[in-house]
Amino acid sequence: MTEGVHFTSEVFIVYRRKVLLRMHPKLKIWCSIGGHIDPGEDPNEAALREVKEETGLDVRLWDGRKEFHVDEKTFRNLIPPVALNRHITGNGHEHATFVFFATSETDAVIPEQPDEEWRWVAKEELSGMDLLPNIREYAEGALKALAS
Repeated sequence: MTEGVHFTSEVFIVYRRKVLLRMHPKLKIWCSIGGHIDPGEDPNEAALREVKEETGLDVRLWDGRKEFHVDEKTFRNLIPPVALNRHITGNGHEHATFVFFATSETDAVIPEQPDEEWRWVAKEELSGMDLLPNIREYAEGALKALAS
């Protein structure tokens, strides 16, 4: 990877009052689904692609903060992230991350790597998990916004 800041998208997916978390295979921490934004992608496209690649799920990004809706041939408003952050990863490089919430019509995860650990977590279970503060805050926020 090159030096500097890497732009990424991450998604907290909600299905029936539970949020999906995965154990990061290298860092051994619970996290969301996401990854680097590829050249030619916008943050929305990267979020949807990463979710599909990592989980097999087709999700709908939450547009609860989208105020502008023009969608024309040469212009469209993207779904805004619920948060933006900048951080140093466990791998030692720096990310600027677009955080999204999304919903799924199913909980049938088909992991990209069969040995990865995934968990659908209810709000009351989050407090008993060893989570980074930002992961806990975003997971709780996703459930508050989308768990109906």
